[in-house]
Amino acid sequence: MVKMSGAISEVIVEEYGKKELLKRLSDPYWFQSFSCAIGFDWHSSGTTTVSMGALKEALNNRDIGIKVAGGKGRTSRNTPYDLRTYGKTLGLGDELIEYLIESSRMTAKVDSAVVQDMHEIYHHTIVFDEDGSWAVIQQGMWEEKGYARRYHWLSHGIKSFSESPRDGIAGIDVGRALDMSAEKSRDARKISIDLVKDGIEHLKRDIESISPQRTLFNFDRPVNKVKTLNMPRRINWDALRAAYEFQPENYDELIKVKGIGPATVRALALVSELIYGEEPSWKDPVKYSFTVGGKDGVPHPVNKRAMDEATRFMEDALSMARIGDKERMRALRRLRTIVPS
Repeated sequence: MVKMSGAISEVIVEEYGKKELLKRLSDPYWFQSFSCAIGFDWHSSGTTTVSMGALKEALNNRDIGIKVAGGKGRTSRNTPYDLRTYGKTLGLGDELIEYLIESSRMTAKVDSAVVQDMHEIYHHTIVFDEDGSWAVIQQGMWEEKGYARRYHWLSHGIKSFSESPRDGIAGIDVGRALDMSAEKSRDARKISIDLVKDGIEHLKRDIESISPQRTLFNFDRPVNKVKTLNMPRRINWDALRAAYEFQPENYDELIKVKGIGPATVRALALVSELIYGEEPSWKDPVKYSFTVGGKDGVPHPVNKRAMDEATRFMEDALSMARIGDKERMRALRRLRTIVPS
């Protein structure tokens, strides 16, 4: 897997450049087919973690201008160390390395706190080049169900970490999930910032006014359609106090504050909706499924179109990897220029 992933990556960099490899890794479909191409069955457990482990070993031992930081579990905590170590190897300056570390932290913070989809992040990797461009692949687990989902990011085009920043999420739709990064949540994010900047005492009164749990409904609705909202029991008031003293100008600055986690984000979102009428998005942002489906209909019937698309990706990747050495690839390119189409 290490050899195969390294070969595919090197050919892509040689043919299309380093940015193209980062772009492809940020595509959930391409990554899934890449995992299959280097040895995984489509339904295998560990597709993300093992594939990224193989890619990390391959790229960090090749001199093609791209490195990988982070990993699974405790290894993910070493991401800043990896970024400094391999960043120096690529000749990155301190300012660019700190930018990569901050980007790594923000992507993890968004997918663990700003989006609350019942999946807890346990794997985080960032792939970066000598210009400071990056792609993040991280994975979360829904322990109760045993479901995993993978989050993909690409640095190109990101204007804000807190509004529609990702390239895609692969997983099973959980239905209702708080997504403060959605475009629909823009007004709720603004209210959240205003609440923090207005002072802790005011915010405490707002939260106390809707605690314990309240139920909102219109009397003309059937009882089984009553809408319920749960206020978190534990809110980090020290972090909110620090945020108040900092006076954040935007949502990115708010979630950067140490201690602003899922409970605090959720509390601000619920106050925004219940008291100020600005409802955040409760639609699960997942866009892709891990699998094309099963012949037995589990987890869903086979999606032939998705299967064909993944197969084309794999065939392209495999044919490129079979080329082997760069000289042969250059010879084929030269030959292509003189052979009629």
